[in-house]
Amino acid sequence: MIGYLQGTVLSANEKGLVVLTPGGVGYEVAAPTSVIAKLPGKGGDIEIFIHTQVAEKAIDLFGFLTADDLDLFRTLISIDKLGPKKAMAILSMFDADHLREIAFREDVTMLSTVPGIGPKSAKQILWNLKDKVAKLKPTTGATISSTPQGPQGEYLDTLAGLKGLGYAEDEVRPMIIDVFDEEPDLDAAGGIRAVLKKINAARS
Repeated sequence: MIGYLQGTVLSANEKGLVVLTPGGVGYEVAAPTSVIAKLPGKGGDIEIFIHTQVAEKAIDLFGFLTADDLDLFRTLISIDKLGPKKAMAILSMFDADHLREIAFREDVTMLSTVPGIGPKSAKQILWNLKDKVAKLKPTTGATISSTPQGPQGEYLDTLAGLKGLGYAEDEVRPMIIDVFDEEPDLDAAGGIRAVLKKINAARS
């Protein structure tokens, strides 16, 4: 089984890349768009962690830039009826930290934004994913923690309140985590006020 490749990028497109090894062999590797976006240009050096999928008529390689991302992929495909194609689609949209939050909140709506995953499938995936994803390491280089240190119900109520005020989740989520890390005993109302102060300070 191939578990790791080192070489140069021979070519790349939205579905994956070809890695040319020093021995002159080119390996076609499927990869999520989050990986493709970080690749060096043609001829650039690449080290990539590989999951090898052996089927009756093909051997497919799936590539990731870190061992932690490979572990996340393997966690996803361990869920019943969630194959490599859907796992790749999920990882094209969410990293490990965001997946933890989605699983913790059981956010069916958010996961349903992934192409090919409807509300029914999303609910089943989240039910299976919640315990598994909690054991994963944080995303390498992450700037925010995966969950706040304060009461999780207050965190969710703060998020819901800010979304009700018209703020986008991606905008306020890091601020909410920072606020609860700084003041773990805050309630939702205090969390909302603290985040609004941060937003106003950033805009002034």
